Amino acid sequence: MTGNNYAEALAASRERAAQSGAVAIHAYDDARVLAGQGTLGMEFEEQVRGLDSVLIAVGGGGLIGGVASWYRERVRVIGVEPERAPTLHKSLAAGQVVEVETGGVAADSLGARRVGDLMFPIAQKFVPQTLLVSDEHIVEAQRVLWQQLRLIAEPGGATAFAALLSGGYKPNPGERVGVVLCGSNAELASFPA
Repeated sequence: MTGNNYAEALAASRERAAQSGAVAIHAYDDARVLAGQGTLGMEFEEQVRGLDSVLIAVGGGGLIGGVASWYRERVRVIGVEPERAPTLHKSLAAGQVVEVETGGVAADSLGARRVGDLMFPIAQKFVPQTLLVSDEHIVEAQRVLWQQLRLIAEPGGATAFAALLSGGYKPNPGERVGVVLCGSNAELASFPA
């Protein structure tokens, strides 16, 4: 990987594409990427019928934009972000895409400084709520996923679950909630046996 953050990595990838003739595809602000990530919503719906809400971690917003486009208003799609990387949360509050400082335990996967321009109108229409979780809650969610389910999740991958585990998201009685666990950038050595 090149760059200390997504913006630097994007610049390096564009430079490499220009030098090599490779096709440059933005990681989250590309219509093809949004459509591809929307298939997660389709697969989730095929596997689990009758969901009321789905919690999804947000970095640049491609995944939540694609899934929200699939579900539209049939299932409530809720964004979850680290407190130290509130990209969608701040943009929705401002009514426009804004750039924010990012950091924290999930910055390597959720630390995009801005959400995509393509997904933002989708989020405005189909993402009724965003939640913020602390680094401590994210690390606890990783621990619980490993100790209870033997699932290894990177911090960004455990962020949506952190909202549920910490009580940041409180389901209504009888509400069926889906949680997207994503990402694979985790060190096995950091998980206790």
